Amino acid sequence: MITAISKVITNPTVVNIAQNADATVTCKTTVNAIGRPGFILIDNHIDKETKKFASIKEFLYQATCLGVYMAVIVPIFKKGGFKVAKEKIFKNTQGFEHFKNFKEYSAYKKIADLATKKERLNALNNSKNKFSDVLTTELKKDKPNHFGDIKGAVELSNITGSVVGLAIIAPQVSQALIHPAMRLLGLEKKDK
Repeated sequence: MITAISKVITNPTVVNIAQNADATVTCKTTVNAIGRPGFILIDNHIDKETKKFASIKEFLYQATCLGVYMAVIVPIFKKGGFKVAKEKIFKNTQGFEHFKNFKEYSAYKKIADLATKKERLNALNNSKNKFSDVLTTELKKDKPNHFGDIKGAVELSNITGSVVGLAIIAPQVSQALIHPAMRLLGLEKKDK
């Protein structure tokens, strides 16, 4: 049993998710969108109508949070954070000069994170992305450069975006969307 758990925990995919704020928040919000309404529905201390109302409202809230997170984090904070880090904050930091934008860094990182050199070479050969000679040489090494400063800048922008998106924007958006959706579903009456 412990061996199976350790294999799951040390799996490179699980490790990458755990070290990626974007993936972690997405997983957590998805689990909340399924789990919270599910637990409301199985609670025997709540009457049927209240269960229905509360579980749908909770699902709509979590789905709205996920939507806001996906709409705000990737296009604004990740891409914008990378650009600000490259052009303003880490202007003279080694590594940023190899990447034009976040998309290029993300494609490189995906291949660099593969466990073995053989997997990286296969991915590099099958990649639609064209990397510079420097990056191609890095990906062919036994241990390619992961450009920690760039990863840190991207993760900082992910965390900042998570706070802004989930603590400030999502509650405002959900407040505007949930009540009309609940009325549309016939679960809430329009105030007179």
